[in-house]
Amino acid sequence: MAKWEMRMDVLKCLAVLELDDMDSDARGELDEMYQEIYDDKYGIFSVDSDSDSETYEIPPRVPAAPQRNQQNSRSCYSQHGRKKAPTLPTVEPSSTEIERDNTGVDGTVWVKQPVGNATGRLLTQNDTRVESGPTPFAKDRIDGAYASFHCLCDMEMLQRIRDCTVAEAHRVQGKNKTWDLSVEELEAFIAVLYVRGLHGNRRASLDDYWSCLKLDFFRDTMQMDRFTEILRYLRFDTREIRSPRTYSNKFAVVSEVWNAFVRNCIACYKPGLNITVEEQRFLSSGEVIKFSLIADVDSKYVLNVIPYIVPYSGEDESQKPENVALKLVEPYLGAGRTVTTDKFCTSLPLANKLIANKTNLVGAVSHCGRELPPVMRNQTQTKLYSTTVLKHDKATLTVYRSNPRKNVCILSTMHPTVAIGNDRTREPETVTFYNSNRVDVDTMTRERTVEVVTGLEKGGSHRWPLAVFFNLLDLAAINAYVLFTQCTAKTVPTRDFIMDLAFELREKHMRANAAPPPPLPPIQDTVCETKTHSRVRRSTRNKAPESCG
Repeated sequence: MAKWEMRMDVLKCLAVLELDDMDSDARGELDEMYQEIYDDKYGIFSVDSDSDSETYEIPPRVPAAPQRNQQNSRSCYSQHGRKKAPTLPTVEPSSTEIERDNTGVDGTVWVKQPVGNATGRLLTQNDTRVESGPTPFAKDRIDGAYASFHCLCDMEMLQRIRDCTVAEAHRVQGKNKTWDLSVEELEAFIAVLYVRGLHGNRRASLDDYWSCLKLDFFRDTMQMDRFTEILRYLRFDTREIRSPRTYSNKFAVVSEVWNAFVRNCIACYKPGLNITVEEQRFLSSGEVIKFSLIADVDSKYVLNVIPYIVPYSGEDESQKPENVALKLVEPYLGAGRTVTTDKFCTSLPLANKLIANKTNLVGAVSHCGRELPPVMRNQTQTKLYSTTVLKHDKATLTVYRSNPRKNVCILSTMHPTVAIGNDRTREPETVTFYNSNRVDVDTMTRERTVEVVTGLEKGGSHRWPLAVFFNLLDLAAINAYVLFTQCTAKTVPTRDFIMDLAFELREKHMRANAAPPPPLPPIQDTVCETKTHSRVRRSTRNKAPESCG
């Protein structure tokens, strides 16, 4: 290889690696070096005025140095002053490589779509009108906080908790069968739990609530020993029927109470067009308790909940995230609604099943789906704030580079085309729709109930059924507030509503304690034995002369 050819190859590599870092002066030097190499090839050299050397004719065209790529013409320094890594040249992939990048592991083929600037027609949403809000069943019964709570936790449900609690107390005490609990006192116990959550924190003990002079609610409602006694015996089933049921379903300990609560939640409210599927987890006594639930996006009303205690093993088909999500939305299929899902359950098979039931899906996608293309996992050749749109049948996949190390992937059957925003981040409309239609359950619990019971007992209870019951009270407070505000058209702060609910829950128990005691039965005459008078010797001294009249 000639010397000029070697120099040319070296300069080409240098230009390819450092084109992005060159300024105008360095660019000029590179052009001059190309000119010198070309002159050497054709025998051209510069001579002095008095030189007798032979000169050659200059060829008609001089090759230019590799041109700078305009789309990579950014500064070589970031906004923080650090030098950026050199970018490799863009290589156009072949048709075979494109087809391989757009095909999932299971053979699902995705077709790349152009990114549109105008929003396409949203499927079924524009033609759908659904009646949302409290049902007639709830409207006829709700006139206050107490009534809204009892639409969700009815008397039959409270009566069962009372019966199971009394049965547990009698079992523990043995022959002593005098311990009792009324439904009114159970309601007062729930009122204490709510107020304890409003005024307490995780470090506060029971003595702090009952000894504080400003918190007379606790002392007026019940004694602290009575509260701890009810908390000790609180049960939701009996031991006689527990063993055979918990062998196949561990959650059967509280299933009857929980299922009654879920039925009441479904019967009292109809959601709007947008509902969301979320997941809630907490740890109690070594058990990881998971709640998969759906909520109305507009009102934050919790519609349906499915709990799990044992982690998913893969053998039980009903515990698959896809089947769980389908079971959650089952009461609301066929009305043209849109379901927003999280990564734990979003999949193409779920989207196809929902489309068959006239329901759309918009959800974040995990990168490990077998039906998803490998291009969504490629994070090396994607520019920041760039969007790639792929389509398979009626499903649209949006891959958005939100930050330098993360791709956001949204699967949608609602958007036939994807429009891009005009701001700096150029966020696609599928990502915007997903972010605006999510309901974070933990955040909602803190905002709506100020963690009335969750923060105090859910994570620290030594009995997980008790923690599940406390979570039920949290969700009941959220739904009761929604029903109260929409049925009575009254807007009150959440804390004031919960405080009013607590006062109404304890009212019957307070009246029963304040009532005068019943009159005692009349005393009956009893036959007494006649005692024989013994003879007593009387003294003759100091005897009064006259007897007192």
